[in-house]
Amino acid sequence: MDKYLIINADDFGMCRAANLATFDLLKCGGITSATVMVPCGWAPEACKFAQDNPAFAIGVHLTLTSEWSKYRWSPVAASNTMSLRDEDGYMHHESDQVEEKVDIDEVEGEIRAQIERAKKLGLAPSHLDNHMGSLYGIETGRFELLSLTIDIASEYNLPFRLPGQYTQDQIEKFGPKVDADMLRMVISKFNAYAAEKNVPIPDYLITHEWNGPQSDSYEKFREYMFEHFKTFPAGVTETFIHPSLESDELKGTSGAWFRRVWEHRLFADPATRQYIEGLGIQYINYRDLAKMKA
Repeated sequence: MDKYLIINADDFGMCRAANLATFDLLKCGGITSATVMVPCGWAPEACKFAQDNPAFAIGVHLTLTSEWSKYRWSPVAASNTMSLRDEDGYMHHESDQVEEKVDIDEVEGEIRAQIERAKKLGLAPSHLDNHMGSLYGIETGRFELLSLTIDIASEYNLPFRLPGQYTQDQIEKFGPKVDADMLRMVISKFNAYAAEKNVPIPDYLITHEWNGPQSDSYEKFREYMFEHFKTFPAGVTETFIHPSLESDELKGTSGAWFRRVWEHRLFADPATRQYIEGLGIQYINYRDLAKMKA
């Protein structure tokens, strides 16, 4: 079986620096897809870019969390959002808080509101994914959130980011917190449900980590990533990044701002794509995935 890779830029629209980095990576072919955070202030510019560049596969980064301490956002829906808000009126900080506190009907309303606002702003979504995994239900076992999201993806005839399976290495990394057989059962169940609903999903979702020497310098990060790419299995793998340009805005948002800058630098370098393709991996986007899984 051949190897295919979707490289998605998450958090498109979160800030101007993220937009500029994502514009650059889409145009130079360093990434293949992106998803817009509709509740954020720079989403209109991201959606306008998508409207002006319809060849790019740009979707909606369904957002139910607002994780930063000094930069926050609120629900898009005009009403029925109380359970989606924290004590300050913004979205909850963490995914487990979402699972514990949200009303399922209000979640449905917010998902629809984000998709419809994106469309109103000019985006013709190519796919859906989820910020911080808040709709997967894996923190507390509230899987009705995932079922709902798949249902809505089916209604809009859009692919959704959900791994069809986990690699053995991923299962081992979950450690004692998650029973491996239970994890396989849940993934199998929702893989079948997505297929029943005609919602295309990638075979694997493989991210990179930062808890190691790769955080020490860009050079070590690049070396780590080049080894990481070698582990991608046959089938369709999605990996996601959060690219941004260096800016005061970004530095005021995140103490780990350099990670986003390094991700942009790595994938803007033509040598990175040359190296990945040299491993026998073919670049595709979410529209290609939809055709492959049809």
